[in-house]
Amino acid sequence: MRLLRVVAALPALLISVPATAENDPEIASQEKRVATPIELVRTLQAMQDQIAAGSADAHIAQRALLTHIDNQLIQQDQEAWRDSKNVRAAVVFVLSGGRPSILRKLASLDFLEKSDVVLVTGALAYVEGREAEARRILNDVDVHLLPPILAGQLALVQSALIVRDDPARSVALLDYVRLQLPGTLIEEAALRREIFVVSQMKDATKFEALSRQYLHRFRHSVYGGNFRQRFAAALTRLEFAKDEEKFARLISMLSELEANGQRELYLLIARAAIDQGQTKAAILAAEKAHEMSATDKIGAARAKLYKAAASIVTVKGFESSFEELQKIDKASLPPNDAILLDTALSTATQIRKGFEPSKPEAANSKSPLPSGDAPEIKYSLPSISRAQDAIRRVDTLFQKETR
Repeated sequence: MRLLRVVAALPALLISVPATAENDPEIASQEKRVATPIELVRTLQAMQDQIAAGSADAHIAQRALLTHIDNQLIQQDQEAWRDSKNVRAAVVFVLSGGRPSILRKLASLDFLEKSDVVLVTGALAYVEGREAEARRILNDVDVHLLPPILAGQLALVQSALIVRDDPARSVALLDYVRLQLPGTLIEEAALRREIFVVSQMKDATKFEALSRQYLHRFRHSVYGGNFRQRFAAALTRLEFAKDEEKFARLISMLSELEANGQRELYLLIARAAIDQGQTKAAILAAEKAHEMSATDKIGAARAKLYKAAASIVTVKGFESSFEELQKIDKASLPPNDAILLDTALSTATQIRKGFEPSKPEAANSKSPLPSGDAPEIKYSLPSISRAQDAIRRVDTLFQKETR
């Protein structure tokens, strides 16, 4: 918790008093220097880069630092804002998570340079959710003419504002951010965003290249948990687990991670594949997760659940999957997976009731379900469709509840 103690001492650390004034309160009062906006923002950036590296302490301490810097900026003498560097530092602060109150104050001043007014009003519109206005104000700002940190932050904003209308330009801006600020939280955010933009563009090649970078360089980021959830869904959309050949590429990609991280991602991929109705992908990912769950009983139970939940809507897999579902200890599952187990069992029952033999002579069979690979007996397609829809609805509800 050393970092937390440092943050607690920030008010003292950000005010320097010359050693010659140590024993003279009057001289100390005259000579003490309050940190400038630029120095304050540099302190924030240093902490945020630790967040990108995976420091949970930095993530916790960030709130206190943001509050402290906000108070310091509001208390700055008006003359400080005649310096364009300080104005731009305030813009960076707000785009880095600070409160917008300082930008409202700056927007009311009548002596700011015209270029700084554009940055202040555009950033203020963006953080206040006025996207159309922010796009109008900031769209033509040339980030290449700005200092690196401000350029990176503003390019992130421009990318977000145009991603729906011009994803290609959005990607180009994110590429620029990554090249401009390597190793920073800003680069981490740009890389994370770009991965999902290119996934929506169906650019599997760039998606794979960027994903490898993120998993190798930022896998410990505090924001990695949210990334992995969305990453799993993107993988299934791009069909990286559609067949054995593509799945081999996925295995190579995830090999950047530690065993625990790999197992968790395979589980997330299996779950996402069930949601998207990709049976083969769900089975492949669940089997890989189970393979890596020798010492993890909960992980093994989840892997069995996902494989069985996907397989019950297949002709060949119904019998064994139904049996597997009945063996799973519901109490060993996380709450939302317990819901999936109940739904999968209910779905299996619906399929059993909806079973229809394709030949009349099969109706007299002692068993209502097919044995082996008997080709003359098929499941009712409407029942299978209803089963897939049931699982998909439950998983959608789960995702909404955990966002």
